[in-house]
Amino acid sequence: MSNPKLRAILFMVLCATLWSTAGIFIKLLPWHPLVIAGLRSLISALVFLIYMRSIKIGFIINRTSLLCGFFVSSTFIFFIAANKLTTSANAIVLQYTAPIFILILSALIFRQKFRLGDILTVTVTTFGISLFFLDKLSGGYMLGNLLAIVAGLSFASMFITTSRADEKSRMSGILLGHVFTAIIGIPFAFIYPTPITTGTVLCILALGIFQLGIPYILYGIAIRQCSPLACSLISAIEPLLNPLWVFIFVGEIPGFFALIGGATVISSVIAWCIWSNKTTTQ
Repeated sequence: MSNPKLRAILFMVLCATLWSTAGIFIKLLPWHPLVIAGLRSLISALVFLIYMRSIKIGFIINRTSLLCGFFVSSTFIFFIAANKLTTSANAIVLQYTAPIFILILSALIFRQKFRLGDILTVTVTTFGISLFFLDKLSGGYMLGNLLAIVAGLSFASMFITTSRADEKSRMSGILLGHVFTAIIGIPFAFIYPTPITTGTVLCILALGIFQLGIPYILYGIAIRQCSPLACSLISAIEPLLNPLWVFIFVGEIPGFFALIGGATVISSVIAWCIWSNKTTTQ
C-alpha cells in the first residue's frame, strides 16, 4: 500500500478488532483476572520478541522504553482491577476517556493546539460510547470507577509516549510493558486456583497470540504514522465490537441505544479520519 498513513489507519483498525476479542476468551477462563493478564502478557511478550528479532530491532532499556513499558503495563493492570471493583460497562466506558486525556495532556505538557474538529470528534465519540452502554451503566463502586479513569489516563499516556519514542525505544517499551504485567500477574497463579485443561490452554494461547501479541505489533507499526489522538479514536471501535462477538457466538442482540451509540462512534471516527486526511494534505 503506497499511502503509509492509510496503511497505519488500517493496521490500527485491525489492532482494535483483535483487541475486541478479549471478552470471548476471558469469559471461558475460570482463572483470577491477574493470572489471565500475567500469562497472556507472557505469551504476548514472546510473540513480540520473535517479531523484533525477525526484523532486527534491538532491545534497549532507557528512560523512554521504561516509561512506555510502565504505561502499557499500568493500562492492563488498572483496567483489570477496575473490572473487579465496578461493572464491566463502567470500566470500558471510563477507560475510553483516553482521547480526552490526550487532548488535556498534550495541551498542558507539549503546548499542542488541537483543531475544533478534533475536540468535537472526541466529544461525540465519548458520548457514543456512553450511549452504547446506557442500559448497563450503573453507579458501581467508587474505587472501581476511579481505577477505570486511571486506566484511561494510562491508556492516553501510552499513546503519547509510544508516539514520541524512536522505533527501538517504542518497541522495547511495548515488550517491557508485557514483561512487567507478566511479573505482576503470574505469581497469583500460586495463590488462586488455576486449573489447566486443553480448553484453558487454547484460550490463553488465543489471548496471548491473537488478542494481544499480534495487535501490539500492529499498534507499534501504526503509531509511526498515526497521531496518538488518531490511534485512540480508532481504538474506540474495540468496545463496540465486543457485543458483536457476543451476538455471533451467544446470540445476544444489542439494544436500541447500543446500535445508536455504535453507529455514532463509528461514523464520527470515519468522518474524522477523512476530514483529518484532507486537511493535512491541503
